Formats: sequence, C-alpha cells, structure tokens
Amino acid sequence: MRVLRIGNASGFYGDRFDAMREMLTGGELDVLTGDYLAELTMLILGRDRLKDPRLGYAKTFLRQLEENLGLAHGRGVKIVANAGGLNPAGLADAVRELADRVGVPVRVAHVEGDSLPLPEGALTANAYLGGAGIAECLRAGADVVVTGRVTDAALVSGPAAWRYGWEPEGSGSYDRLAGAVVAGHVLECGTQATGGNYSFFGEHDVRRPGFPVAEIYADGTSVITKHDGTGGVVDVGTVTAQLLYETGGARYAGPDVTARLDTVRLTQDGPDRVRISGVRGEAPPSTLKVGLNRIGGWRNEVLFVLTGLDVEAKARLVREQLDDAFGKRRPAEVRWELARTERPDAPTEECASALLRLVVRDPDPAAVGRAVSSAAIELALGSYPGFHVTAPPGKGAPYGVFEAQYVDPGEVAHVAVLPDGARVEVRHPVRTKALEPVEEPPAPARAPTGPKRRAPLGLVAGARSGDKGGDANVGVWVRSDEAWAWLAHELTVDRFRELLPETAGLPVTRHALPNLRALNFVVTGLLGEGVASQSRFDPQAKGVGEWLRSRWVDVPVGLL
Repeated sequence: MRVLRIGNASGFYGDRFDAMREMLTGGELDVLTGDYLAELTMLILGRDRLKDPRLGYAKTFLRQLEENLGLAHGRGVKIVANAGGLNPAGLADAVRELADRVGVPVRVAHVEGDSLPLPEGALTANAYLGGAGIAECLRAGADVVVTGRVTDAALVSGPAAWRYGWEPEGSGSYDRLAGAVVAGHVLECGTQATGGNYSFFGEHDVRRPGFPVAEIYADGTSVITKHDGTGGVVDVGTVTAQLLYETGGARYAGPDVTARLDTVRLTQDGPDRVRISGVRGEAPPSTLKVGLNRIGGWRNEVLFVLTGLDVEAKARLVREQLDDAFGKRRPAEVRWELARTERPDAPTEECASALLRLVVRDPDPAAVGRAVSSAAIELALGSYPGFHVTAPPGKGAPYGVFEAQYVDPGEVAHVAVLPDGARVEVRHPVRTKALEPVEEPPAPARAPTGPKRRAPLGLVAGARSGDKGGDANVGVWVRSDEAWAWLAHELTVDRFRELLPETAGLPVTRHALPNLRALNFVVTGLLGEGVASQSRFDPQAKGVGEWLRSRWVDVPVGLL
C-alpha cells in the first residue's frame, strides 16, 4: 500500500491564507489538514456565536475552500479540518452550499458531540475528542470532514487509522496510533515544524517557510518533510522543537492513546526529511479533557512612557497620583509593571525611554472604563516631566478565563455524521490506564569537565515555550551527546528558577527526554487564568524559552 501523505495548511485561525493553494499545488498529497482552534479561539468563536447563533466556526476556512475546493477534488485530496469550532454542523452545511455554488461534487461529513452543557457562567464547554470519528467519516467516502474540538493530533491520527484500517484497541494499535499522534503533533502548528519560530533561525532561510508534510507508514512510523522548492527547513532540530511545544511529561495523553514521548527517536533521513520511529503507546486515560471558557470580568490598560533620567522616581509619582485618583472605587485588581528598556546617553528618544504598564481588572466594566482612562489622562499636564502614553486609554474590554476539567467519557457522545446524513456514535476506548508520571531517567554518568566560560545558554541550547491554560512549558534541547551530558546536570529545577526569577514562587516540574536530548519544564500558574486573561505581557509564554536562552551560565569551553 502506498505511503499516506498528509499535509498541513493552517496552524491557527489567521494563518497564511494562501497556504491551502500552496499545499495543493506544491506536491503530492492524500489528505490536507488544517488546525484552526486554540483555547483563545474557542472564546472568540463563543463571542461570535452570541452575536449570531449561525456562526461559531472559522470563516476563513470557507473563503479558502471557495478558491480551492475544485482543486482539491480534482487532485483527489481529502480535506480534514477542525474549523467547525462550536458549530461543525453549521460549517458542514455551509461547505455543501459552497460546493453547490461552485459546482464541485464533494461529499461532506462532520464530527460532533464535543459540545457539553454549559456550567453556570461558562461561554463554551468542549471535550477533546480523538480521531475515530474522523476515520468513520472517511470510511464512508467523505471528501471533506469538518470537526469541532478534537485534539490537534487527531487530524492526522484519524486519517491514518482510516487508511490502514487500524482498530483502536487491536494488537499493536497503541504503538501505531501513538506514532501517528506524534506526527500529528509535529504537523499541528504548521510552519513551526519547518523553521518558523526556531531558536537557530540564523542557520537557514526561514523568511517564508513551507508547510509540513507527514509520510505515515502502516507501522506508525513517519517521515516529516515539506514540498520541494518551499522555504524553511526540516531537520532534527526543527522537529525536536515542535515535539516539545505545549507538552508536559513523557506521557502525552489523548483520548485514543497515550504516546510515550520518551520513546521517540528522530533521525535525519535526507535533506528536509526527518524520520520518527520507536514510538510506544499505552491505553488512554479514563477521563476526557474538557476546555471551559468564561468571561472573567473587564480589563483596561495604560502604557506610560518614562523618558530620560529618574525613571524610578517618575514611576513612583504616577503610581501615587493614580492611587489617589482611584480613591474608594479602586478596581479589584491593579497591577503595575516597569520595563526598564531605556539606555543611558541614548542616541534616540525611544532608546532613552522605559515603559510603565498599568493593568486593571474588575467585574464591573464601569470600574475599569472611564474611571481609569479619565484618571490617567487628567494627569497629562500635572505629572512627571515628559508625560505621555503610547495610546489613549480605551473604555475597557471583557477578558476570558480558561479552565480545564475532566469528565467520564460516558458523558460525551462522539458522533460521526456521514455524507448521507447517517449518524454513527463512535465508541470510546474500553481499556484505559491511569496517567502517572514517568520516573525521571538517570542523568548521564559524567558531565563535561575542563575550563568554562560565562556565556548565554542559547549558544548551546535551543528552546521553545508555550501555554496550556494557566501553565507554561519550556522545552530545552541540545544537539550533541556532550552537550546533553552537561545540560542534564546543569539545568536543574533550582537553576531554572534562578535563571527565570518570575518562576521562583511557582511549582516547576522537570521532565527529561534523553532520546531527544531535551528537558521539558512545566511552570504551573505562570499565565494566571490562561491566555485570554492576559495576566502577563507575554500571555502565551511564547518568549519564555528565548528569555531562558538569553541568560548567562558557565558553559564548558569545549561546547562553545
């Protein structure tokens, strides 16, 4: 049987619009996937649906299909996307209407059942489904499958299970499914697998990286690649970086299978080709993850510019003035952050300026609206010298809160709605296994010895960081066995906290993945109540890994 080639054309809602055409015309594909959902996206779609119950899906996907549905059909490429968001049935109907309008005879199916009854105060509540519903739709002959909230990797594992006839709990299925899940995790964020957001970006031309392709084999092994002639690069480093993105421990749990990341082996298989092998799988956990979004309250912010001398004193003055102005109607939360971005004797005004950020939150919109903006602007002629702000304060806006819960799969009806309208309820796995931490493997026997030099960690190590609800993960990896022996001993939890003082008072867990020469740190609570709450200036922890790489440590000279 010919190898299954699955491409990705979207890593988030708002990704490169022309990627679908680029992937359909750039080389051979069997399936083209698109990941449009994230924790924040579900909140955005929830607010869309409040305005119009017919919405709740990624409208960009429809516009892409309008240009490319005929092309996909002509080339025999099936399209699988989670763009259905909160309304997969509505999107499926819209795709059918589009197909009739453009005269392309495609069969459309969708997966539903992830939407759960809303707890009090919640805007969205969606279980993360696996790939079995997608496989069912493809077995029924669907050309286009749209889903709601499935796991990102399900967009790949579902088509793989369809093509090769994998039974969810058959002999060897856990390993095969786990291999496809790992490939799906690499593909899900699009060009992050081909050189985008990559620590060592200076080594390659990544101005316009191509989107990734996974060649998936019947035994669950895969090769990550990209279409010939597209930009970027696929090497062990780019794939390692994406494997570490938004993960936790060695057990990467999903609704169909738990993949063991500590068994993953990566080998360069030629230019722009990385083979993934050795992946072991286990029965999935006994519960399904549910993502809840709610409106947490109202927020506003003002960014004051402090130029030149006496920055600390200027910041102190404006804080005291606003504290007085708030009086008894002080917002429930008032947070100040001073970013010392100024330089002494600076050649430009911008280089001579620091930024003082005020963020306020309150359940009452009035408490963060005019009360705050007026108080800030009324200081314009009576505060620190050089007073100005980056933009006029607004009236405040609602912010969201994300929360993960876990439910018995019996509370969730996973349904595949086939092209003929038949509804097939997808059976949840019968066998399950408790999700327990993997004991950290022993560190390499001996760290490199000899003279050391003070240098940024990033001269030796790459990193990628991201968010899961209110937690952040920071994956760090190196590219040689000698560097791994040093990193495993050097970057302990205590050392990590020392290098990143913002994490000092928070729970930090370290997970070692020797096959990848990598450490993955999970920082609990760094992001407050999740990205939509915007509790820090980098609400998705995208830059935390690069901050860590910029910190100076004593590095063995031999590694430099």
